[in-house]
Amino acid sequence: MNQSDTAKDTSKKIAQSLFVGLQYLLPHHLLSSLMHSIARIELKPVKDLLIRQAIKWYKVDMQEALESDPAQYRSFNDFFTRALRPDARPVAQSDNQVASPADGTLSQSGDIEAGFLFQAKEHDYSLLELLGGDAEMNRLFEDGNFATIYLSPRDYHRLHMPASGKLKRMLHVPGRLFSVNATTCEKVPRLFARNERVISLFETDFGPMAIILVGAIFVSSIETVWAGTITPLQQRVNSWDYEPSAAPASIELEKGEEMGRFNMGSTVILLFAKDAIEWHDDFIADNPVRMGEAIATATGGES
Repeated sequence: MNQSDTAKDTSKKIAQSLFVGLQYLLPHHLLSSLMHSIARIELKPVKDLLIRQAIKWYKVDMQEALESDPAQYRSFNDFFTRALRPDARPVAQSDNQVASPADGTLSQSGDIEAGFLFQAKEHDYSLLELLGGDAEMNRLFEDGNFATIYLSPRDYHRLHMPASGKLKRMLHVPGRLFSVNATTCEKVPRLFARNERVISLFETDFGPMAIILVGAIFVSSIETVWAGTITPLQQRVNSWDYEPSAAPASIELEKGEEMGRFNMGSTVILLFAKDAIEWHDDFIADNPVRMGEAIATATGGES
């Protein structure tokens, strides 16, 4: 490496350290509340400007959208959570295929080893902490499998079922709202166990499956189709049970059916029980994924 390259590398590392260090000082929830309000402005000159700039900066493909005319969206958030054409994301049809829940980039996937998930080089985090300290749920996924999918601002931001399942529990865990991009993953220890998140536990034909929607800076809220807006809430743990005795009706969703959305982008973490699935060989870190494509094969598992 020559002197010029060394200087560039040093400058990059300093910039990354400053970017991450600043996040420890920022009022995460205040900034996200501000973004929540801005994203819902319906004044035409303002919302049209925001939408046009986002399309330009992030190279958003509007031909995939159900509504391809940017001017037709009521607000920036309406655009950001836009629906796609029915044929835009075919869903893996085989019953034993697990589908990607989102468009994005695979950050990591693999085994849950000794109760820990791999985050990035030199960083892992506790499954129990990720699950808000819920020991019962933790036991379901000990020695299981996980995948972490990052959604960038250009991606489709509705989340869909990787497999058909019956909802058993939903857990809201309060926390910080660090950015979840690659730089922050490499620099902030226990990132996904520190950020605010909504955990949905499903029972499937091959055992338990958890879909964890992780908040981040400027992610103004997280929604599920059965409960509406979950965040922002008061900063305390909230838990909902969906057993027949505790809910008016059971909630069952088919593979590929919408289950929630991010109002601004973030990260989805999937959890499966031990020996329940096998990730496909091309499901590799840093590779792009599209909602509906097959990412794993169900093999059974412990129900």
